[in-house]
Parts: sequence; C-alpha cells; structure tokens
Amino acid sequence: MVKNYVLDTNVLIHDPDSLFAFEDNNVFLPLPVLEEIDKLKSKPGEIGFNVRQVNRVLDQLRSQGSLRRGVKLPGGGILRVAVIENEEVHLPKFVSDRYADNWILAYTKWVADHSDLPTYLVTKDINMRVKADSLGIPAQDYLSDKLDIEEILSGVAEVELNESTKKRLVEEGRVRLDETMNSNLLPNTYVDFGDGMARVDSVQQSLELVKTNYNTSCWGIKPRNREQIVAVDLLLNDDIKLVTMIGTAGTGKTLLAIATGLRKVVDEGVYRRLTVTRPVVPMGKDIGYLPGKEEEKMKPWLRPVFDNLELIFSSRGKSLQEYLKRRDILEIEALSYIRGRSLPDQYVIIDEAQNLTPHEVKTIITRAGENTKIVLTGDPWQIDSPYLDQSSNGLVYVASRFINEAIAGHVVLLKGERSELAARAVELL
Repeated sequence: MVKNYVLDTNVLIHDPDSLFAFEDNNVFLPLPVLEEIDKLKSKPGEIGFNVRQVNRVLDQLRSQGSLRRGVKLPGGGILRVAVIENEEVHLPKFVSDRYADNWILAYTKWVADHSDLPTYLVTKDINMRVKADSLGIPAQDYLSDKLDIEEILSGVAEVELNESTKKRLVEEGRVRLDETMNSNLLPNTYVDFGDGMARVDSVQQSLELVKTNYNTSCWGIKPRNREQIVAVDLLLNDDIKLVTMIGTAGTGKTLLAIATGLRKVVDEGVYRRLTVTRPVVPMGKDIGYLPGKEEEKMKPWLRPVFDNLELIFSSRGKSLQEYLKRRDILEIEALSYIRGRSLPDQYVIIDEAQNLTPHEVKTIITRAGENTKIVLTGDPWQIDSPYLDQSSNGLVYVASRFINEAIAGHVVLLKGERSELAARAVELL
C-alpha cells in the first residue's frame, strides 16, 4: 500500500539521496525544512556539502514540473513540497510556533488530514519522534541504511574437518572448499578447525592455512587472542583492500592497525605512506579556533592515536617526533578535509568510524587510489553523534555491504587486552 512520508531536515543531512529511498511511496518536504536547509547551505564541512547537494537535486527535479503540485520520482512515487496557506494550524497550546521542529510536526499533521493514505514523519531526532507520538502523529527513524548489527558475522567460524583434510591443509597449506564442507562460507571468513586457522579464499575457492600466529610481530606488537590473529592476518594481506574491525574499548583495534601499518609502510615498503585519522565529532566542525598548525589543532581529537603511536615507538626505541616530521611516511590527517583528495599508494586508518554516516564513509572510501588499503575501526556501541546509532552508523554499514566482497575483510574483536581493569570495566559498567 502506498504511504506518505514527511521528511525532517536531519534525514536530508544524513543522506542527501534519501528523497529516492522510499520506492513507490509519496515523499513530502515541509516548507520549513527548505528554510532550515537554506540556513545550513554555507555551513562548512559535511553538513553544508549535504544540504547543497539536496538543493541541487531539488533544482533538477524542479525542471520536471512544479514541486508544489508534485513531480514523479524514479521509484514511482511523488515528491511534493508542502505549503500551508490560508489555513489554521491546530497544535496544543503548549507547543510553540517559534520552533521549526514544531512547524514540521504541524505540516505532517496537515498532510495526514488532507490525504486518505497512511502518513508518517521520518526523522533521525529521537525526541522529535517522541513528540510526534505524543501528538498522535506516526513517526519512525530513517530505515534505509539501518542494519541489524547482530546479523553481521564475527568473521570467525568454527568448522569440523575430517582428519585427512586437516592433515592436507597443514601440510599443503590449501584445500579446495568443495572437498572440505558443504557450507556457504563468506569470502575472507576465518575457519577455526581445532588444529589451526584457515581463511576462505573465494577467488581460488579454497581454504588457505593462516600462518599468522601469536609470535607474529608488527613493530613489537603481537596478537594475544584468536580474533586478534584474524585481525593481523587481514591487515597484513595486501590483496584485501578494505578491513573493518569492530570491538569495544581496549580490544586493540587501533593499536593493531597502526602497528601493522608501520610494518607495511616502513619495513616492507608496500605502501608509500601511513595516514591515520579520526572524525571530529560532529564531523566537519570548524577547528580553526584552536592555535597552531593543523596537527596541533587536531591533537586533542587525535590524542588516542598519539597514545598508541607513542607506545609502539617507545617499544622499538624510536623517536615518534622524527617520524611525524616526515609526512612522506607518517601523516596525521584531519578527516574534515579529506573530500576532494586522492589517496594513492597509502595505508589509511580511520579510527572511531562508528561516528561517521554511511554517506561520509562512502566519501572516504571513494578517495582510495591505486594500491591503497583502508582500515576502519570503531565501537558501534559507543557513538557520539546524536543522529546515529549502532544500526545506522557508517562502520556497520560498510561491514555489511562488503561482506560478500573478496577485497574486503571483517572481524569483531571480543576480548579486552588493554588491562584486567579495563576488561572488567567493559563487562561491569
């Protein structure tokens, strides 16, 4: 059944392509939403870029006819800009008409009153959904890019192999999948067969014995548990161009990524540069009020990255400051300024990627040039952005979309290794 969906401003900011995400249903944009977009179009960073993109899309659609009367969307629905004229808007007395949010609620009610179709307000703002429900207005989150995090596999599967297959795998290093099991294992899934670990090579349709173990060292950092072995193996594999690592605080995501990146750049020379960054939350926020150069301005946000770098360099007896001067090898980059750049021949680590929207992650990954590897790390249960949650953030989105791709790998780190206190804090607090 066709429905009416009234979009809040934050949905358009979150995903400029959301206008086309409602299939054959009707999409309404209240006039106050366009007013809010107009106020944000000069804002720096991701927000300004997204609202300008929305304006460009609306201008293109306007060439097909009147937005007020409605234009056809590719999915079959109709897009309309809702304009209330010469009619009274009835909202409870305690609801102020000075706030754009309340006007959007009023417009949603107006659309519902003038249509026989079910009408829903779509907003990323939790409080807005609660207010809508209090006023009898059906409301929901933007669901197009929401995923069930529980459905994302851990990256490790326990599989029973017969003794002859185990022996061949250990001796020869590889066995064909059709000789081992009748199972639909995803690309780059790691199989724990009891006597060792093997990786699903979907290109060769085989199981490849994993040689990474507890003695594998990357700048003095060694894996301490099964999932960390998987992580290091993915990070060291040059054929895997995208790695997503999910884990709670203290599981070693950032430390392993940086240590492996230093090995691939400095020791092996596979990549020209190691670039480490994390989003300023909210992404795109102006950091110009801080004194100093870009690195100094970003230092408060990148302090956790520097902590890991200092630990790694001190364990090797090397000077971090000397390497930081050599931007041709190690670069601490502001994620806010990454749009428009091309990143060839680099090992790129995006820390705290759970604070990115799916659109922002797309922007970053499409910057990758030839011979570039991108590593996304984060904790989807610890999100600072007010409009993201564990099911709609960019880290989980990428992990799910690339789950069937041979050039991508994913692992969930389960055990905290920072300290016994940190591990217990994660469990108890």
